[in-house]
Amino acid sequence: MISKMRNIKYLFLLPSIIIYFETVLKVSVYEEVMNEGYIFMCLFSIPAGIAFYLLTSGFKEKTNKILFISILSLLTIYYGGQMLYYKIFSTFASLYFFIGAKKAAQFVFILYDTIGNNLIPLFFIMLPLIAAVILFKKINFIKIPKESIYKVAFSAVVLQASVVFLVASSDNGMLSPSYLYTEVFIIQDSVDKFGLLTTGRLDIKNILKNIDVYADEDIPIKIVESEDITDNDMPDVIEAEEPTGENEIAYGYNKLNIPFDDLIENEHRSSITDMHKYFMNVKPTKKNKYTGMFKDKNLILITAEGFSPYAIDKDITPTLYMMQEDGFKFTDFYTPLWGVSTSDGEYVACTSLLPKEGVWSFYKSAKNYMPFSMGNQLKSVGYNTYAYHNHYYDYYFRNESHPNMGYIYKGLGNGLDVTETWPESDIEMIELSVPEFINNQPFHAYYMTVSGHLQYSFTGNYIAAKNRSLVEHLNYSEHVKAYLACNIELDRAMEILISELEEAGIAEDTLIAISPDHYPYGLTKQELSELAGKEIKSDFEIYKGVFLLWSKGMEPVEINKVSSSLDIIPTISNLMGLDYDSRLLMGRDILSDAEPLVVFEDRSFVTDKIIFEAKTERVTNKEGFNVDSIYINEKINEVKQKFKYSSLVLDNNYYKAVFNK
Repeated sequence: MISKMRNIKYLFLLPSIIIYFETVLKVSVYEEVMNEGYIFMCLFSIPAGIAFYLLTSGFKEKTNKILFISILSLLTIYYGGQMLYYKIFSTFASLYFFIGAKKAAQFVFILYDTIGNNLIPLFFIMLPLIAAVILFKKINFIKIPKESIYKVAFSAVVLQASVVFLVASSDNGMLSPSYLYTEVFIIQDSVDKFGLLTTGRLDIKNILKNIDVYADEDIPIKIVESEDITDNDMPDVIEAEEPTGENEIAYGYNKLNIPFDDLIENEHRSSITDMHKYFMNVKPTKKNKYTGMFKDKNLILITAEGFSPYAIDKDITPTLYMMQEDGFKFTDFYTPLWGVSTSDGEYVACTSLLPKEGVWSFYKSAKNYMPFSMGNQLKSVGYNTYAYHNHYYDYYFRNESHPNMGYIYKGLGNGLDVTETWPESDIEMIELSVPEFINNQPFHAYYMTVSGHLQYSFTGNYIAAKNRSLVEHLNYSEHVKAYLACNIELDRAMEILISELEEAGIAEDTLIAISPDHYPYGLTKQELSELAGKEIKSDFEIYKGVFLLWSKGMEPVEINKVSSSLDIIPTISNLMGLDYDSRLLMGRDILSDAEPLVVFEDRSFVTDKIIFEAKTERVTNKEGFNVDSIYINEKINEVKQKFKYSSLVLDNNYYKAVFNK
């Protein structure tokens, strides 16, 4: 009888420990703990804990105790590691992260700093393991009979099935438990709704599903340099419409002559057929007075690490300020944060596709035909195309994704010989790379900078320390000063770049575009507010970004239309007069008359009429608008479709199917 009672006690021990871990995690990273998600988390934790109990009850007592300590150690590492990852990157790590974990080890000093700032939650996460080690001799995990194992296992299966049924039945709201559990994988919302352990299981399911997608086609992943794309690779352009009025200018559409009906008729794969039907019904964007404004000009496209509008200052970063004021000034631009922070942010800005959750989308795209990247578009019309990154060349597998976008790619370790510091210098990258292309017109150069990378301190950041004297006098806290010092490096790099273009006499023949990969999450919300000079309250304010689009001698243009990094590729494609199909991209030309739509990872969105917060389903009407439920539901569906079909484009190598490549 005593033995049976002891077994029952241990039966509930591991579920209780899992619930404890989940609670500590939620308290550490979420503002709200006791919500609907907490209930689902507790329910899912019970069968998971029972499964672990069964693993520690089927062998001799010594083996069972070792298994118990091992499981507890793994859970401690998992929860502690995810908590630290969230504190650094403001999101949780997908298991896919471990593909590149070896490269991530270079940031170990940032991890040390984060550990030092989170000793209290780490202590509470380690507490069960500490207690188990201390009480190791008193723990009695005796072997239980097979009949009992079968009964307990059956009970766990029934309980798991019941919880899944309950979740599947909870279908209220945009981010309903059913939607998050069965249709999409949004890691941060999944952790909030179901807990970290269940999210890990869903993550594995998502990864396995992704592997299945690629199983039918063996495409070599090692890419040295992309194939040339010629004009003949693209369908004909739809000609402009005739003017309908005496003084009216008729603009055609940015739309290619794609024979969707024929493609549908000859396609045997249902997923591709579905995609053809979707894209043929997407409304294309019209050409406009800015179409071809920079046709045949050189293009320099930059994704700037951790850049933000608050880093632009007339006195501190005068070159960036000049570019903002003398170019296209986008006053309502957003840079959402995605699951794989920098890589996903870069992917969105370079492809106008939304990243797929749970995988490294840019890395996966290396297998695909990507005709609308600026490198491939411009290469097809005779441009010399280059890409540079001043950190390790193969980090995030850029050595595979970037050549596939049409670039001759160099980074630290494969031809760009910047001094290896942390972070490396944007100035040095510009000085080393510009001579390679400045005399090879027409050219297109793409840069992914690194000088703006966290951590923002003067002791762990070479660039911040280098420029410390330039910010020491400012009335800001140390982290904010360090952040500005990092962005001074970018500013000086742009000063040198523009000077080189002017000296070569081609500054007026070159368009420069700069946008961030993500907001500077290395600063706290309080520090961001300090930098912005106002209180930043909501996530929408945090994600306010900047898009610099400048060419020497142009007339300044202020654009108040809401937009985001998803819109960069179609906007630049139109400005350069390139033949592209706006229906096949998820962003829209900002300068067109297309209705704006900015989407965020959690399916929140902003239009010219409303701000929709998906988690609370709160709708805020913008001044002068009062929309009805029909409009809101249409936009909710449009957002879901954009995520769905972006993933399908990636999974199915869709552009290859469209253009028969």
